[in-house]
Amino acid sequence: MSLAQDLAKARELNTLMFEAGEAVGREFAEVVSPHGLTPVQARTILLLVKPLPMGLVARHARCDASNITGLADRLEALGLVARVAGDDRRVKLLELTEAGRALRRRLAADVARGAAVLARLDADERDALAVLLRKLVADPVEAEQAVRR
Repeated sequence: MSLAQDLAKARELNTLMFEAGEAVGREFAEVVSPHGLTPVQARTILLLVKPLPMGLVARHARCDASNITGLADRLEALGLVARVAGDDRRVKLLELTEAGRALRRRLAADVARGAAVLARLDADERDALAVLLRKLVADPVEAEQAVRR
């Protein structure tokens, strides 16, 4: 393949990945909106299966650690999370309240039902996509080490 063909293929794949990501993001926002949550707030609620350190929540919510305090403040004001001390008392954990756990159950069901973009794929296609996406987002150093093991 020529350099021009390689570049055209790379551009096409990048465009398709961005469009797919945007479609999934729009769909997620539409599904969580009736719950009065932003996508970041909803992702945080869905993440909190167990109490987690605020720094870890920030990484998973894809927000700067400096923003997690505001996010926690908003979710706490809504009665959905509480800050609790961890084993290391310097680290605050976020934990769902009873209301937060009930909302998490409803959110999870709505997100699963509302996954129209991924519903276009059958189970085997979703599994294959998951394998490819994991490969794309894997840390190159960790991936290389895994191959050598």
